[in-house]
Amino acid sequence: MSADVPTREDQPDRPPRPQSPKTTKTRKSTKSPQGPQRSRSPKTTTPDGRPPGRWREFRIAGADFSASISVFLIALPLSLGIALATGAPLQAGLVAAAVGGLVVGRFGGVPLQVSGPATGLTVVTAGLIQQYGWRTTCAITVLAGLAQLGLSALRVARTALAVSPAIVHGMLAAIGISIALAQLHIVLGGNPQSSAVANVQQLPAQLARLHPAALSVSVLTVVVLFAWPRIPGRTGRIARRVPAALAAVAAATAVATFAGLRLDRVDLPSWSSHVLPEVPNGPVLGLFAAVLTVTLVGSVESLLSAVAVDKLVAARKDPDVQIPRARLDRELSGQGAANIVSGALGGLPIAGGGVRSATNVAAGGVSRHSTMLYGLWVAVAALCLVPVFDLIPLAALAALVMVIGMQMVNITHMRSVRRNRELLVYVGTLAGVVFVGVLEGVAIGIALAVGVALHRLTRTRITLDEREGVHRLHARGQLTFLAVPRLSRLLHQVPQGSACVVELDGSFMDHAAYEALHDWQVSHLAQGGSVEFTGRSGARIAEPAEPVTQSSTCCRPWTPWRNHHCGEPVEQPRPEQGRGTDQVRVTTGVRGGQLASGLSSFQRNTAPLVRGELARLAREGQQPSQLFLTCADSRLVTSMITASGPGDLFTVRNVGNLVPLPGEEGAEGQDDSVAAAIEYAVDILRVQSITVCGHSGCGAMQALLNTPENTPENRPASTLKTLPKSTPETPPASPLTRWLRHGQPSLERMRSRDHAWARISGRLPADAVEQLCLTNVVQQLEHLRAHPAVARALAEQRLELHGMYFHVGEAQAYLLAADGQPDERPEGQSDSTDKVFNRVAPTAFEESRA
Repeated sequence: MSADVPTREDQPDRPPRPQSPKTTKTRKSTKSPQGPQRSRSPKTTTPDGRPPGRWREFRIAGADFSASISVFLIALPLSLGIALATGAPLQAGLVAAAVGGLVVGRFGGVPLQVSGPATGLTVVTAGLIQQYGWRTTCAITVLAGLAQLGLSALRVARTALAVSPAIVHGMLAAIGISIALAQLHIVLGGNPQSSAVANVQQLPAQLARLHPAALSVSVLTVVVLFAWPRIPGRTGRIARRVPAALAAVAAATAVATFAGLRLDRVDLPSWSSHVLPEVPNGPVLGLFAAVLTVTLVGSVESLLSAVAVDKLVAARKDPDVQIPRARLDRELSGQGAANIVSGALGGLPIAGGGVRSATNVAAGGVSRHSTMLYGLWVAVAALCLVPVFDLIPLAALAALVMVIGMQMVNITHMRSVRRNRELLVYVGTLAGVVFVGVLEGVAIGIALAVGVALHRLTRTRITLDEREGVHRLHARGQLTFLAVPRLSRLLHQVPQGSACVVELDGSFMDHAAYEALHDWQVSHLAQGGSVEFTGRSGARIAEPAEPVTQSSTCCRPWTPWRNHHCGEPVEQPRPEQGRGTDQVRVTTGVRGGQLASGLSSFQRNTAPLVRGELARLAREGQQPSQLFLTCADSRLVTSMITASGPGDLFTVRNVGNLVPLPGEEGAEGQDDSVAAAIEYAVDILRVQSITVCGHSGCGAMQALLNTPENTPENRPASTLKTLPKSTPETPPASPLTRWLRHGQPSLERMRSRDHAWARISGRLPADAVEQLCLTNVVQQLEHLRAHPAVARALAEQRLELHGMYFHVGEAQAYLLAADGQPDERPEGQSDSTDKVFNRVAPTAFEESRA
């Protein structure tokens, strides 16, 4: 038996006794520390029968191998095209791709992110080569890598995510436009100019001297690139195994070769003549600005790509593969190390690539081995396939890169920016990058973003009107010192001695605005007037010093979450409508008005935001992804702890989150509500998972433990199967007592010698109540499997079962390891495997591991 399995002495009916230091030390020495959960292979031994050890770390999964081939095929032409667009030696693109795969793949913090020549740095690199030369540009790449290592040591990776998305999208769109304009000249058979403006100015002259062969090869490349994913039928499914970029370049190369077209082609010189970096030569401020630009643009592009890869991995439904979340500081250090190596070997600057990474995730990569293999394939191809590369027309690569540059101008991003009223920031950044430069354009975008934020902060609409003798002042927006002049002017327009209602529709008020309101209120009250302050929902806001009466309240809009009430409800009879009619008493106090106030707040603020989604659900019907079975405890807010919205969860709540066995729930006059909900969710709604969620301090579990028949002094020697039935001498059992009968198997499981105790994050439960709460979740999962609908769905492998425990006081969720898989022990054999509830770590915890 494992050392982790408690013995009979470890399972008393009372809470576990504290262990002595010596005992604790012995336990720690026999159990491995509980660390962060890592993805585990389903096999427990190696193929040759050896126990898993370091050999497993180097085992390559078949999914990684196939994914690396897919990434290699799409990245190879892209690397050559980016090198062509920058004006660097074409070998530099292959060096950067190989180094990005091997170095970042090994040391980066995002296992499935694929790094290589940076598309976002194409324009920057081209400018550096023209200004300083290729060898100095390599040295700048090395210095930028050192700067990235410094930023990683300072742990500022997440700071890059504070940049407005409008700035990032505007910068990438501007870079895409510059790339497309430059490559258009090569597509037409000419040479690109030094800037986007010069490319536009020289375009008419280039159109006047077209090169038919180059134009025809480019058009063929673009046609194949767009048509390849749209080939219908079985032929299309087979053809799409080859990336469209590779198919387009291969088709253009084949046509140009067999037709004998005279075109400029890829020219990879001998590796013996490959140039390496030199000591930077130029003005210090210019070199510093160049290093800063490469560092910032490459880092932001890599970190944004890392966040996008995290989202792609989370959307991939593969429960057997657990891929760690992105560790951004480690990813930044990996990018820095790769840039140092790439620059030292004469390669382009490196950054994480969205296209390459998305291909890796879609192809089924499961670890960093897929990224490292991609780098290995590029290195082998660079050494062994030089004669094949020399056949590729430059026009085909230019057409490929031109299309990629055009795709960087994303219409969806533009709509999102416009919807969030940041179009000015987007356009300003785009124009700055195109006409001035990348670093200058980003600085312009940041300045515009700050200006827009300040404008929103200071933009306050204050209106005053009169209705039915009551003056109403409505302040919409943030009340700062800049709004005090308008506020004071309108407040002094309120006649002396009149009734006034001030509605504050904002989330911030500074000291100057508060004093202006307070001074006016004191003056207005002294002159015989009345003042009432209301919030966004229309509920009254009273001063803290104001005495609380039955007609006023100190409650703020957030106080219902704190279970806070002021005063007692006051009931007032409605006027009688006639003799003999029933009198209806209406609650108008705080507790009664809380429901109406909440409904009013919902109709005013939340309903307009969710009306479209609820209308869609009303038309299409509910399609929840999981059945969530939990306790009726009021402290368990399912939508809050699962971050779910309308239509996501099919929720069933009862006292103790119990799942009666089939045939028992309907006994003794009870209903079949739980069984009906399970059958409806599994067979009709076709949910994909069922979660049984227990919680700390469960009253039902406490009641089970405190039942007189279950106390140690009254419990019989044999295990009690059911609660006692009523007899003529005893009163009938209450509905609650009859319902808790379904929790008796959980109590028996906790006291049984045949089952190990459940653990929570590697520790024993704090007391007997917590132990029973955990055991109850495990037992109810077994009850679930006994239901015919669940058994059929499990056999068809279309349903998963999950156990969950929520500690209310700590606001911490725990998930049951093994996801509630069925117990396959031979009959009669004891369960020697711990049921462990593992902590669900927040992002901050993952970041602390970086």
